[in-house]
Amino acid sequence: MKPCHFLTLVLFALSSVFPGRLSAEVKLPVLISNNMVLQQKATPALWGTAGAGKTVLVQTSWNKRTYRAKADASGNWKVNVNTPSFGGPYTIRISEDNTVTLENVLIGDVWLCSGQSNMEMPLAGWGKIQHYEQEIANASYPNIRLLQAIHVTANQPLNELRVRNNGWDVCAPETVAEFSSVAYFFAREIYEKTKIPIGLIHSSWGGTIAEAWTSYETLQHMADFATAAREIKNTPATDQQTFERLLGEWSQKKQEADKGMVNGKALWAAADLNTADWKTMAVPGLVEDNGLPGFDGMIWFKQKITLPANWQAEDLTLSLGPVDDEDIAWFNGEQIGATSGWNQERVYTIPARLVKKDANDLTIRVMDNGNGGGIYGTPAQLFIRNSAGQKAALSGNWKYRISYALKDLPPAPANPNNPNRPTVLYNAMIHPVIQYTIKGAIWYQGESNAGRAYQYRTLFPAMIRDWRSKFPSGNFPFYFVQLANFMKRADQPGSSAWAELREAQLMTTQLPNTGMATIIDIGDAKDIHPKNKQEVGRRLALIALNRDYKKNIEYSGPVYKTQKVKGDRILLSFDHAAGMKASGGKLTGFAIAGSDQQFQWAEAEISGNTITVKAPGVKQPVAVRYAWADNPDANLVNSAGLPASPFRTDRWDGVTKTAK
Repeated sequence: MKPCHFLTLVLFALSSVFPGRLSAEVKLPVLISNNMVLQQKATPALWGTAGAGKTVLVQTSWNKRTYRAKADASGNWKVNVNTPSFGGPYTIRISEDNTVTLENVLIGDVWLCSGQSNMEMPLAGWGKIQHYEQEIANASYPNIRLLQAIHVTANQPLNELRVRNNGWDVCAPETVAEFSSVAYFFAREIYEKTKIPIGLIHSSWGGTIAEAWTSYETLQHMADFATAAREIKNTPATDQQTFERLLGEWSQKKQEADKGMVNGKALWAAADLNTADWKTMAVPGLVEDNGLPGFDGMIWFKQKITLPANWQAEDLTLSLGPVDDEDIAWFNGEQIGATSGWNQERVYTIPARLVKKDANDLTIRVMDNGNGGGIYGTPAQLFIRNSAGQKAALSGNWKYRISYALKDLPPAPANPNNPNRPTVLYNAMIHPVIQYTIKGAIWYQGESNAGRAYQYRTLFPAMIRDWRSKFPSGNFPFYFVQLANFMKRADQPGSSAWAELREAQLMTTQLPNTGMATIIDIGDAKDIHPKNKQEVGRRLALIALNRDYKKNIEYSGPVYKTQKVKGDRILLSFDHAAGMKASGGKLTGFAIAGSDQQFQWAEAEISGNTITVKAPGVKQPVAVRYAWADNPDANLVNSAGLPASPFRTDRWDGVTKTAK
């Protein structure tokens, strides 16, 4: 055998035993790519892999410098470069045996954008924000760059981020359509006011909880999460095939537990079923608000309906509004529809042959998998309609019976792709980013933690401190969005988990270098994903423009400061109070109570930076609440047109205090 052939075989054999060890090629993570933005006036890291022990040369065109980094035994290398004030485009040449040239690199400010669906909501796609077609057509901003993370979970921290298009995109109509609308409008506002290039790293996931975005190192010191975080850390990820087998076995247990369905026959859907021992519940409404606090599981609902005689000759339409989470509907014992999805409106056809001239039986089986559950729309959404548009209302008292509660079943197997587990999103979608130097972060989340708002008072600041401890940027700015108004408007003052979550967010502003955008005026009662994302992004940008870019602009609506009881009234003072006024008509949203804790709607008058609150029925007031509801009727703003944050002056126990 010729020597050269022998050497080739040896090298091939060694490369099989030690893959990558003999390769001297420079390889870069997806964060380090063409079109990226590096943080200005900083020492951002560049990193990758190369041949073990090899020296990697990094040449930057903005300062004509060459940096050297030696790869370790595993081939990993990292170098920190010096960046000037914003500018570009530049090139970066990284070489060892090969050379990788990064083109169109900008120096500017990098913002990490994270949270749940209202941060994830794209301009087009499922989002379709207001004026989305025009916004997309006008989105030619070559100095704004976009990096879109893909949904991934991990039980242990990952080093590589999975992203769309294998790297950074230049902001253009063809790249922005499926990107975060809040993040884009935030960047656009800053860029238009400063001309500083902006890089956006978007890493969010709809419907997710804050503890999923928090590291094990932090959660292990929090009693509510320590055990679950430790179990996840010590558990190898379950493969999908095993999970599906375990899920099938658990689903079989659910079927066996359903007393209303035996061997595939819906016994409780029978039209002549004796329901004397069934209980009564007002529908529509969440079952947790109607006598079943904390319930998750399966409930059957029934109602007897008498329809006009002339409706029997045609198919009818049944509307139930949204049902949380799954439902099956029967009419006079025959199934007419089934839907899965908590936010999907149910509309089913009732065949004419099923309609009787006397009493008709409507049965709805509802599966509540977690959090709120039930037939929860508005009374106007519950009806049976004929072809002429005449309606028979279905709202009112229904019979119901619990089939089983999930707490009485064995725990469901953990989905390896389930994002709502402690640490798994931090591990997969934040940890791979922590080497990248950022200017700051913006965050829009809280809906999924609203039922545990008191817990969020501790969890949310802990998550912020957690991220700051990981990133080289240290105590970076962290700006977030307070929950918008949502759900049915209450007639009288009362409790609200969403109000308590907003309070937890307001309390988090006590953490240094944080800021909150209040959007209590631009939500949607019927849509948890309000469409006006332009204003959300703008209000976040106002905070950054004032705090970080030193623009002399107002960035917050009125924020409660102190109260003073004076006879039968309470005087409230505010920060950010210049030009306080009612946004249209009379000032609304205030309620007042005495020591009996019974709140009544109050009259409120503005005098400079002070608001006086009183109510005829409260002679000795002790506390005021403002905009304290899921969807408050509240209109206090300042001269900048920015709304006041909801608040309360009392510290009485809330409805989420004991929720874990």
